[in-house]
Amino acid sequence: MKRSIRKLLSGLVLGVLMLSVSVLSLSTASSAQIGIGISVRIGPPALPVYAQPICPGPGYLWTPGYWAWNDDGGYYWVPGTWVVAPVGMLWTPGYWGFAGGFYGWHAGYWGPHVGFYGGINYGFGYGGVGFAGGEWRGGAFFYNRAVVNVNVTNVTNVYSRTVIVNNTHVAFNGPGGIEARPTPQEDAFGREPHSAALAAQTEHEHAASQNRQLFASENHGRPAIAATAKPGEFNGAHVERASAAGQEARPVNHEAANRDYKPSKQAKQAQKKAEKQAKAEREEHR
Repeated sequence: MKRSIRKLLSGLVLGVLMLSVSVLSLSTASSAQIGIGISVRIGPPALPVYAQPICPGPGYLWTPGYWAWNDDGGYYWVPGTWVVAPVGMLWTPGYWGFAGGFYGWHAGYWGPHVGFYGGINYGFGYGGVGFAGGEWRGGAFFYNRAVVNVNVTNVTNVYSRTVIVNNTHVAFNGPGGIEARPTPQEDAFGREPHSAALAAQTEHEHAASQNRQLFASENHGRPAIAATAKPGEFNGAHVERASAAGQEARPVNHEAANRDYKPSKQAKQAQKKAEKQAKAEREEHR
């Protein structure tokens, strides 16, 4: 009788363990599917120099261009573009951050305030801290004409406020790049409820990944399509080409950086996401 009970208990414990492993496996796969963090050993090129296309009309917000990564082709340029914004929301750009020997991608998001984006100078109001290109007043967005390119005939909600322009074009945060840290306020903004990129933005990035002339290996940091008036609009009069490649970043002493650099909480989270995603992909291909 005792032997039968022990056998029954052993079977139950084994069943629970197997169920737990299955649940954990599913959780890892789900996390990999929604994880956005990317981690690579090669740093992004400097940001190219380009002009901003004119704002298409009221309600559009500028989302700056950035270097994205493709495992087959390396870094490619996602052109800056104007996007119809969710009312009352502002865009916090994504950025590359160096930590633990890797460059990790911190995805951008929409929220009531602009959070930390690595101190990167994306231009046109995104000088490294906050956003000076405009502000919401009630349900209408007002544009700062001193920073963004608007036609007052089409857009009447405007004001002018001078902004100091930083000419640094380094595209990543960390040793060898922009060594900025989030302020307590930026940390608080990052914890506010926010949402991921709009469908128009993700489709815009995907279209860029299919265009060989946008890869750094082809354009050497000076893309012919640097900015567009609307997402996915890669041809026509409102497409701006880069006037110059950005200033090269200083070389990184990886050994010293790994020893001395203390990554921010966001960097650690991005690294964990990337590692989890890579592990899930390896499991899937087995």
